[in-house]
Amino acid sequence: MIDGSPFLLVLVPFGMLFGVVGTEAGLNLAQVMGFTALVIAGAAQFATVQLLVDDAPTIIAILTGLAVNVRMAMYSASLAPYLGNAPLWKRALAGYLMVDQVFALTVPKYEAEPELTINQRYRYYFGTMVLVAPAWYAATLFGAVLGQTIPPEYALDFALPITFLALVAPALKTLAHVAAAVTSVIVALALASLPFNIGLLIAAFAAMIVGARVELALQGRAAS
Repeated sequence: MIDGSPFLLVLVPFGMLFGVVGTEAGLNLAQVMGFTALVIAGAAQFATVQLLVDDAPTIIAILTGLAVNVRMAMYSASLAPYLGNAPLWKRALAGYLMVDQVFALTVPKYEAEPELTINQRYRYYFGTMVLVAPAWYAATLFGAVLGQTIPPEYALDFALPITFLALVAPALKTLAHVAAAVTSVIVALALASLPFNIGLLIAAFAAMIVGARVELALQGRAAS
């Protein structure tokens, strides 16, 4: 809980901002809260709602949300060696609570303390979300209910870029990570003019391909 608490500084305004954006997009309170509780992934929620506001085809909105969240599959693959032997219900709950902040905390913890049992690993995993998950729901509710009364000078949108900068920067540990990040930036900017944020989808897949190829090349060089 202590390790997860600093994330509240950005998650609370982040959640409030989604509540404001969701209501301004025409969603009612139940839809906003259902969205945030079921998806529990701010970046995907913002991208999908924005596309729906822009009258993008439903399939494009869905694919964009999935593309933004495809990183969760990679997170799961990284955590499987540490958490994969648990009962199905526990893995399912962990999957639901899989967010960037949990991954950013748990992998370094598990790597630094390999002697942890699987139960201890799960206790730490769930403990990081004891404050984070309720705060995310409550902040979204607050933004949805009182969003119109929040002064614009509060600039809640600062939370979105700060959150991802704080999470991405420490993760750029290898050449493959850097190559994927640079590729995503270049391709996303180059294709920014495409409608419905299609450039984001292309950038995401291009980054994964480049990162994987660089990783394979480095492994091949090390083996030789």
